Amino acid sequence: MPVTAVPTLSSPVPRAAGSDRRRTSASVVLRSVLEHGPVARSTIARLTGLSPASVTEHCARLAELGLLRESAAPRRSNGVGRPHVPVELDDARFLVAAVHVAVPYTTVALLDLRGRVVAERVLAHERTDPGQVLERAAQALAVLFATVPERRPLGVGVAVGGWVDRETGTVVEHELLGWREVPVRELLGARTGLPVHVDGHARALVNGERLFGRARGSRSVLHLFVGNVVDAAFATNDEVHHGPRSAAGAIAHLPVPGGVEPCACGRTGCLQAELSERTLCRRARAAGVIESADPMHVVAAAADGDAVALRLLTDRARATGQATGLLLDVLNPETVVVTEVGVLYFEDCLRALREAAGAERAARVLPTSFPESVLAVAGGSVALDLLFRDPLSVSPEAI
Repeated sequence: MPVTAVPTLSSPVPRAAGSDRRRTSASVVLRSVLEHGPVARSTIARLTGLSPASVTEHCARLAELGLLRESAAPRRSNGVGRPHVPVELDDARFLVAAVHVAVPYTTVALLDLRGRVVAERVLAHERTDPGQVLERAAQALAVLFATVPERRPLGVGVAVGGWVDRETGTVVEHELLGWREVPVRELLGARTGLPVHVDGHARALVNGERLFGRARGSRSVLHLFVGNVVDAAFATNDEVHHGPRSAAGAIAHLPVPGGVEPCACGRTGCLQAELSERTLCRRARAAGVIESADPMHVVAAAADGDAVALRLLTDRARATGQATGLLLDVLNPETVVVTEVGVLYFEDCLRALREAAGAERAARVLPTSFPESVLAVAGGSVALDLLFRDPLSVSPEAI
């Protein structure tokens, strides 16, 4: 059953130059309020270089759309004159839905405009048939939205590993799920009645880090995602590189020196084969650390003092650091963010990763800003990135 029949956050379409300038200026204002709010309009003008009149106009329009509101506590400038009424993000009216499709499960969530998780569910895969996976995700989202009837949905962001074509909303290829040319935007849009936006999870998390995380303000950001799928994304000057048909960031088959794991491609020592969570869990089972295929059980064993479990996680983090170092050499980003389970929970793993990446560059290598909700934030960031790039795309029907 559709969550709502009214699309509220549409995809960008070609516009006249003047319209584009207005939308760009509105985006700049909204991003400034996200970063600095509550903030006076005069301060926004100073920070952004926009004229006071332009800032006032954009704040009024964004308030009409329900994205900004005046702060409850006016501020007086130098103790004289009329008090300034700061504006802040209105994070109580709208939500975006998030879907992240992993190999063993799907995460569905609701996020507010600050990228904070309001509600979340994890759905273990009964089968990986895309129709069933997306149908269950839509049903779970409807349940979550029913718990917050006062909040309006703006759209759905979907993050998936593998090769994802953002422009068409299609998963072109996901080897581990067995998905080929799956029209996720079309399928999930039909089930929810909401606009759906789809991207690869590494690119989604670059946007999440730039909007809400430690990479805010960085001129160039590299994100490395190490789960069952291993991929990367790179952004410069607020733009994520996608390449033809969004194929950029495919690093699964980069060779790992000394790698021994056989890969489905027929070679040995490919990056994903060496670093995947499947490999981690298989090695942990062989060592008698766990009996499951859940990497969090390896984490739990290490936290309980199992030296073998910690060594397995540290070795994986070190190999991740070697891959990070190679990407640093090629791209030379200002900031590197790594999502990898050992690095999230153990200082030894983070230290090993940084040493392998290069001691002189260690300060540039950071763990994800969202350790407790990284998959939900990945999905939500696909939609939130569009919102903050083009806030005027919010439909008046959403008010």
